[in-house]
Amino acid sequence: MTDDPDFVETARKVFSGPITFLKSAPDLKFLPDPVANEVAFAGRSNVGKSSLINALTNRNGLARTSNTPGRTQELNFFDVGEPLRFRLVDMPGYGFAEAPKDVVKKWRFLVNDYLRGRQVLKRALVLIDSRHGIKAVDEDVMDMLDAAAVSYHIVLTKADKIKASALTEVMQRTAEAARKRPAAHPDIIPTSSEKGMGLPELRAAILDAVTD
Repeated sequence: MTDDPDFVETARKVFSGPITFLKSAPDLKFLPDPVANEVAFAGRSNVGKSSLINALTNRNGLARTSNTPGRTQELNFFDVGEPLRFRLVDMPGYGFAEAPKDVVKKWRFLVNDYLRGRQVLKRALVLIDSRHGIKAVDEDVMDMLDAAAVSYHIVLTKADKIKASALTEVMQRTAEAARKRPAAHPDIIPTSSEKGMGLPELRAAILDAVTD
């Protein structure tokens, strides 16, 4: 369905419509009521998560970007559609080496509890920097998603920053890794927030996940 031109156009229209910031949740007790399906974005600090969310939604400042890696330690919720169709969830970045141990521990508890207990969470997107490929901290998060039985797509970011041959190689390696994981979607989506590469396909994949 995600490669159907009509569905891709429907997804474009949905992401061109009303999208608003709902709230930040530093703890599970602050989660919004589970009244709509959700898709969560996960990725290492500085992987380009906020930039990708802004590019997907054609908005410059919807998701706040920070020059300080590891600063965001909350789940940020965005309502898509009016009336509400689904929600995007910007999860706190992970893997920042200089983050205090208590921050890392808080992150793990928050994210793990959210993944395990959120019935309206239909898909996670694990963002991987095309230039670096899957790292050990990414595998830790994929382990969490596999254990929680949360279906996830691996999305390569900054695909415009490497040569086409190198991108093909990293996509093959990533696809091989995905095939070994029970909850990983087989399709790997390469994207570029700056060039718009892969955004139509990713919008369609998100819409497909929340309407499945």
